[in-house]
Amino acid sequence: MRNHFQNGFRRFTAAVTVAVLAACSVSDAAVSLPDPAVDAPAATKSGLQTAVFAGGCFWGVEAVFEHVKGVTQAVSGYAGGTAETADYQKVSSGSTGHAEVVQVTYDPSKVSYGQLLKVFFSVAHNPTELNRQGPDTGPQYRSAIFYGDEAQKRVVQAYIAQLQTAKSFPRPIVTEVAPLKAFYAAEAYHQDYVVHHPDQPYIVYNDLPKVANLKKQFPQLYVER
Repeated sequence: MRNHFQNGFRRFTAAVTVAVLAACSVSDAAVSLPDPAVDAPAATKSGLQTAVFAGGCFWGVEAVFEHVKGVTQAVSGYAGGTAETADYQKVSSGSTGHAEVVQVTYDPSKVSYGQLLKVFFSVAHNPTELNRQGPDTGPQYRSAIFYGDEAQKRVVQAYIAQLQTAKSFPRPIVTEVAPLKAFYAAEAYHQDYVVHHPDQPYIVYNDLPKVANLKKQFPQLYVER
């Protein structure tokens, strides 16, 4: 636990440094994107599905998706490595192959996989940052989408190609697209972290603006929790 708080202090210190140097807020990173030209067909009846996203520290990504209509659960965890290394301190070394991820459980009759992708790329993180996200650096903070089947893979690849062609970002998208081999839930103290620590400076600076941007840019998808 001590290492956890030390890491939280490191994140806070880095965030303050970035704030001073950049003199801007995270909210400036949000972008307006087109709807996916290729999407999963709308479901005609309820039946939950899952999607796994990596976009830097899982606290903020989880907080965003918890406010998306049709999402029934968002769980912070790890993907990309083995079960033996699915541990916060080991993952934080950057040598396990894991990324900090969020497993999103959603009702496709209320929100499509393509809509989740749009939220992920526009407000949940910056897909042009390689092996980092804001003040957090290392491959564990990489941008990645772990697809569960060929249908998800097709939608992801088509949307990335669409955004690249439209030059939606000033730099190339570096998001890794890989099959999901396994998802490992993170330690209990990471779950609903933003809900439990809304006044922590790291959260205030890095994560709450993402939720605010979701509400602003996706009013039809935003729900209070």
